[in-house]
Amino acid sequence: MQDDNVYLGRNGGPPGLKRLATGKVRDIYEIDAEHLLFVTTDRVSAFDVLMNQGIPHKGAVLTQIAAWWFSQTRDIIPNHLVSTSVEDVPGLDAEWKRKFAGRIMVVRRCKPTAVEWVVRGYIAGSGWKEYQKSQTVCGIALPAGLQQAQALPQPILTPTTKDDDHDRPLSPEEARRVVGAEVYVRLERTALALFQRGTETLADLGILLADTKFEFGELNGEMVLIDEVLTPDSSRFWPRDDYRVGISPPSYDKQILRDWLETLDWDKNPPAPDLPAELVERISRRYLEICERITGHAPAETC
Repeated sequence: MQDDNVYLGRNGGPPGLKRLATGKVRDIYEIDAEHLLFVTTDRVSAFDVLMNQGIPHKGAVLTQIAAWWFSQTRDIIPNHLVSTSVEDVPGLDAEWKRKFAGRIMVVRRCKPTAVEWVVRGYIAGSGWKEYQKSQTVCGIALPAGLQQAQALPQPILTPTTKDDDHDRPLSPEEARRVVGAEVYVRLERTALALFQRGTETLADLGILLADTKFEFGELNGEMVLIDEVLTPDSSRFWPRDDYRVGISPPSYDKQILRDWLETLDWDKNPPAPDLPAELVERISRRYLEICERITGHAPAETC
């Protein structure tokens, strides 16, 4: 099963479906003029480099969590999700249905905005590194004296570019120029509202939402939520009971992988180092745990 789900479309896709893109984690196929098929694999990347090994069940976890959040946020903004059932994908034979089960989304075609909408509620990761040098995050001035992992006075939007290799931070002014002032204001408000919904929902589960990335697209003249939402790959989740200011808290996302890679003599460029089996299993357990915590059950493929 693992061999199937790590690489999937990289070694060829189902007949009759045109593959439009193969990303680090997701394969995208054309269904028709109005719909796309997103297939989330078990591939894993860190520092924008694809690892040689995948994380078992990761694709199913990301799909289940994203679909759950899409259903929970429709009152804030509509989204592009149509179905997560392989039965709604035309032309799949039994073998491809088995490979794709639990890890697909049929979505409406949208025109994505040219930026990614990152919201931060705590100072961590690249934001912490920048703050130590300049007391800013993406050019936004922050109060003096903040410590690593400390909550910000209020969540802030720190948009980035959407590049194939390395996303580049944008100041609010730069992002406004890219998408237009009216779109920026509207989507800043929406991104902060989504972050607030995620923060409140996860708090009830004993989880802190440190930061996350949203993507939006245009559909029939309206903005909708697209891609994925509040998953371990697009977000930094911290267990509340293990949270301490001044350290990098243990994480439900792939920070486990990043932390391990930071211990190596590796320049963060391909080729990636091989991941030990124990590390792969530990990351997989974390993904499964957060899936059950958020959605209430494990992915079907693990049952």
